[in-house]
Amino acid sequence: MRSKNQSPVNTKIIILGLFFLLLLSVIAWSSSSSFIAENDDLSDSAAAAACPSLPSTPTTCTKTPPSLANALVHYVTTSVTPQQTLKEISVSSRVLEKKSPCNFLIFGLGHDSLMWDSLNHGGRTVFLEEDKRWIEQIREKLPTLESYHVTYETRVNQADELIESGMGR
Repeated sequence: MRSKNQSPVNTKIIILGLFFLLLLSVIAWSSSSSFIAENDDLSDSAAAAACPSLPSTPTTCTKTPPSLANALVHYVTTSVTPQQTLKEISVSSRVLEKKSPCNFLIFGLGHDSLMWDSLNHGGRTVFLEEDKRWIEQIREKLPTLESYHVTYETRVNQADELIESGMGR
């Protein structure tokens, strides 16, 4: 008695599986194409939001804003750990998402300063810093940031007293 060769059955299963994968990829591709076509008006408004100073046609906004490009290169090439947590950064980021471009005042110049300046693209971001040497170090690396030296006449341990005073108590 001759044993049956299982090879033709396995080949049929493989071919059937490949056919279904091809069919699924065609369906997925056609669905994504129709989704993009149906939402072309959304891409126009997204382009206008990304380039508020330009006309709202998507073809006029094809480049990444220089501030964003500089920030991306800076953060991709640095190994510095952020000074704030994601939760802390998210608070200010959500405000900038709604309000930018705007006038944005930041107390302290940090490793995250370029990010804040970039998130306020088209607005004015000003940093106030107490340490002159730190300002010089940052200006060497990031000369486009607008920063000013300040001398505070109060200290953190006076915070409660100053808050009470400001509230008129």
